[in-house]
Amino acid sequence: MADSLDYVKICESCPPGDGWGPSVTTETTLNGIPYAPFSKGDKLGRMADWTAEGKDRDRGRSQYNRNYRDQQAYGASHAITFNAPPAEDESTFSLVSNTRDSTKSRFGRGAVFTRGGRGQRGGRGDTRGGRGGQFQRSGASRQGYDRGGRSNTGARGRRFGWKDYDKPARNRDASINIKADWELLEEIDFNRLAKLNLDADEGEDLEDYGFLYYYDRSFDKQPVKGAEKKLTAIDRAAYNVTTSSDPVIQELAEKDVATIFATDTILSMLMCSPRSVYPWDIVIVRQGNKIFLDKRDNATLDMVTVNENAADAPLDAADGGKDSINQPPALAEEATYINHNFANQVVNESETSKVNMSQANPFYNSSEDTDPPASKAYKYRKFDLSTNEEEPVYLVVRTEVDAVQKGAAGGEDQLVTIRALNEFDSKAQGSGGALDWRSKLVTQRGAVVATEMKNNSCKLARWTVQSILSKSDIMKLGFVSRVNPRSNDKHVILGVVGWKPRDFANQMNLSLSNGWGIVRTIADMCLKREEGKFVLVKDPNKSILRLYEVPAGSFDEEDDHEDEQEGEEEAEDNE
Repeated sequence: MADSLDYVKICESCPPGDGWGPSVTTETTLNGIPYAPFSKGDKLGRMADWTAEGKDRDRGRSQYNRNYRDQQAYGASHAITFNAPPAEDESTFSLVSNTRDSTKSRFGRGAVFTRGGRGQRGGRGDTRGGRGGQFQRSGASRQGYDRGGRSNTGARGRRFGWKDYDKPARNRDASINIKADWELLEEIDFNRLAKLNLDADEGEDLEDYGFLYYYDRSFDKQPVKGAEKKLTAIDRAAYNVTTSSDPVIQELAEKDVATIFATDTILSMLMCSPRSVYPWDIVIVRQGNKIFLDKRDNATLDMVTVNENAADAPLDAADGGKDSINQPPALAEEATYINHNFANQVVNESETSKVNMSQANPFYNSSEDTDPPASKAYKYRKFDLSTNEEEPVYLVVRTEVDAVQKGAAGGEDQLVTIRALNEFDSKAQGSGGALDWRSKLVTQRGAVVATEMKNNSCKLARWTVQSILSKSDIMKLGFVSRVNPRSNDKHVILGVVGWKPRDFANQMNLSLSNGWGIVRTIADMCLKREEGKFVLVKDPNKSILRLYEVPAGSFDEEDDHEDEQEGEEEAEDNE
């Protein structure tokens, strides 16, 4: 008992604050800053979340709701201590309107979510909204929408990749048989080709051959409905001789005028190769320090493709194409026929008013050719593809011009290239969503041309490049359609539209410097090798170019072998 009394006396004699634990104080601030006292009921779910009490009250939940008890903040019960004091002049403000703004009035800049589709401005397709101007139901181009007015991301329209598994597999055959003894030198994908660039000059004229008739301007007038002019077959001698067989190019090569020689048909295919889908091939021959870009006989380069770049291109018979006249080979043959006859029909064949070049047609032989020559001028032009002055590289190309027309206000004659687009059936498979030309060509010509640019990007790019290479002033595009969609042997001319080639190239986003970069790159690949023969092949099913080195004379043997097979088949048929 004495011991316990002594302990009490000792504790009472100790001054306050000298014992264990924190000192006792009645202050509620620490250096002037209020602090919340510790409570065992407080949780440490979030550190110093002073807004938790307000959130819970707004949501209609108790602070200690058991579903959210682990999310209570330490000191939350005293969070009101830290609220800023109300301003003294706050009482001077009065409420003017308590009407809430509609949530539909603003989502970004004028975009309104309506049942018309995501991103459409306004309840109707033609209402104005925000700063975006006017969004039309006919397909005004906007982010998330393609040119056809279909949404790639919204609720309406076909999603990208939707039901792609239903599409038939396209297994096209190569344009040439790859032999086992061919050596693969390079493999270039289109992404690499699209990054190449080389600026070249506008070229200079070396020589010109042939003659030109004047273009018939009556075709520029819109024909009366039901009275369109029929496309007629006009037999005229036209030539597309390959590079190494051209006598003029052979003479220029002997004079060492250039390093690279080509024709506009072959060169345009190479320059526009990143846009191509169908298979093709170019034969490249190196003789000494010279490069000749050639084509094989009956090559696909001579054929005019149809809807090659369409998302749903025409189907071959092997891929499920049901209508034989709408399969790619038949359409190409039809388009080639149309282009040949259209160019002959839209000129005035007058011997008194034709324009003669400095020399006659180098390919026409009056003793052998029964048909008269077509209106055609062959211009041999030279371009500088040098990258430095120490190693100059020049290219000579044979270009073609189809007609000539009087300039405005009695000016100089203008050179004209003539091509034709053809419509087979706007409702058939492979039409690429094309509009009906008979009803839309006059009222919606821009939409018709835009669709053709999308479906025939490679073909139109090649025609534009050929027009620029020849330095033509005008490129005439005819719109030719079948009289009956079920028959491919009768056609009518629905209209002709003219463009300046460089303006048309800008509309197509066509870069000539990219084309020149491709030509120079392929030429350098061959120049660093020994003399020989090469083949540049477009993969039939992939966006890839492959360069092979082939034995000399391999194509001659192939031609002879094919002739032997044809002879054997004829003999079997006769038996």
